Amino acid sequence: MSPQRWRRVRRALTLGLFVAVCGLMFMLIKTLDWQQVRQALMQYRPATLLLGLGLSALGYAVFSSFDVLGRYHVGHGLPVRRVYPIAFVCNAFNLNLSSWVGAIALRYRLYSRQGLKTADITRVLTLSLITNWFGYLLLAGVLFCLGLPRLPASWGVSSTLLRVIGVALLLLGLAYLMACRFATRRAWRWRSQELTLPSWRLALLQGVLGASNWALMALLIYTLLPAGVAYPHVLATLMISSVAGLITHIPAGLGVLEMVFVALLRGEVKTGAIIAALIAYRALYYLLPLALATLTYLVLERQATSEKRQADSTARP
Repeated sequence: MSPQRWRRVRRALTLGLFVAVCGLMFMLIKTLDWQQVRQALMQYRPATLLLGLGLSALGYAVFSSFDVLGRYHVGHGLPVRRVYPIAFVCNAFNLNLSSWVGAIALRYRLYSRQGLKTADITRVLTLSLITNWFGYLLLAGVLFCLGLPRLPASWGVSSTLLRVIGVALLLLGLAYLMACRFATRRAWRWRSQELTLPSWRLALLQGVLGASNWALMALLIYTLLPAGVAYPHVLATLMISSVAGLITHIPAGLGVLEMVFVALLRGEVKTGAIIAALIAYRALYYLLPLALATLTYLVLERQATSEKRQADSTARP
């Protein structure tokens, strides 16, 4: 493909991404009951909301550090101060508008604008995804082995089966860690892409950061719920709801999160309190970061355009 044609293709892809993002954001805004969001937030004390904002910020700092691990694993030269804003934008859009938009499309768009090769972007993305789900395997495995959460009988999953699933998850996590420690073959190639195992020290960091990310999300929900429910139960319920949301492919898991939490916690907390806490959780962990990520995205695009123009003018004789 000629450079001129490739530029046309890139412009078309950029326009398509912009239209898709705008369409998904419009659907998200239209489906939300903003009056309900306002009422849910108004019932909390300012100190609780400030604590929630702090937990949300800390959660995104940990979540975005997955890409920093990817930077050291891949060895690309993009400074950490530029990795963090890109990762934050991608994660916020990922949670609200699906992984195809945030985790994949925007990551390739923003990193390529910073000069990273497609192969390096793929490796960063892969390590980030593995970090997230490696942390999930460890946390969910431990909780399920302990018999948490207590599932309704109508779900058809006994406590014994849940513990078996927990053991299987822990074995998968351990297998990944052992592969990073002892595998003699460190890289696999598929077409033009290559997957390389990280060092076992980096894998340990993946486990710590991945588990911390999930733990902070649950801690935010726990903070917004009234007293009477134990944190491990909230964390285990989040583990179940996340898988349900992943299976349904609904952006932001709208309705799925609420359904699972109500089903598993209604014996301990009133349904109205659960719904209010989850609405506040979405406002603090989804909607507010999405608004900030949108502004950050515009700044990153403007910065990249300005730097490209400066580079072009410098290159001209």
